[in-house]
Amino acid sequence: MIQTAVEIGPKRQIEEKPNAAADRISTDFMELLENQFPVADQNYTLKLRSASDFAQKLNIHVNHLNRSLKAILNKSTSIIIKDRMMAETKRLLGQTDWSVSEIAYCLGFTEVTHFNNFFKKGIGMNPSRFRKSLSENSEFKLGHNQ
Repeated sequence: MIQTAVEIGPKRQIEEKPNAAADRISTDFMELLENQFPVADQNYTLKLRSASDFAQKLNIHVNHLNRSLKAILNKSTSIIIKDRMMAETKRLLGQTDWSVSEIAYCLGFTEVTHFNNFFKKGIGMNPSRFRKSLSENSEFKLGHNQ
């Protein structure tokens, strides 16, 4: 009976360690991701854009990174990266006068067409139309506040 209790104790510790490791990995990943933002210079280009880029930087396998993020954040690595890039794209479109191609370059897209497809898939409209809708909405709000 004592032998059974000794065997169960170490197993509990082993089961708890993966969550601690996943928590540390997700924290390190989010820190790396967020350190790239906000994009404030048109000459800047995101260095880490894919799950494999982050995994390499963290010195872990991409599958381990993805499992850890799913366990802690309930999202895949790719979705987290895309969501953050989309948030930054919206910010840049709304708060800068940079061209769509300048924004695409800053976010690491080599082809504006790929950037347009990325944005349209996420939002349902192209970046230029989104920017126009932002200015139309702000003009509408300004007109009602006067």
